[in-house]
Amino acid sequence: MLAVAVLGGGAWWVHRTTADAVTIPEFSPEAKAGARLFAENCAVCHGTNATGTEQGPPLLHKIYEPGHHPDASFQRAVKQGVMSHHWRFGHMPPVPGLSRKDVAKIIAYVRELQHANGIF
Repeated sequence: MLAVAVLGGGAWWVHRTTADAVTIPEFSPEAKAGARLFAENCAVCHGTNATGTEQGPPLLHKIYEPGHHPDASFQRAVKQGVMSHHWRFGHMPPVPGLSRKDVAKIIAYVRELQHANGIF
């Protein structure tokens, strides 16, 4: 589903895909571990299968493809947080308790989901 909301005279594009419309690949072992970590630490804002919520954007979106948001940007976001710049959900706070290896597993999960859904 694609929706447009007009805020302050400009268009704010919100892309949401329902979780049941997502193609789920056969995940690698690293991505399977990342899926568990994502569910525990990220899904509350970024949604089931990375489809977004009212609190956070969908990571299953072309803005988050590796050419625009490389893996290092995900690592930095988890460690330092992120100022709102693509979406109007507010700033993302740092996510405590995740190691670089944990985040690498989450990235593997997100990238494999993206690839299975044509975002590469």
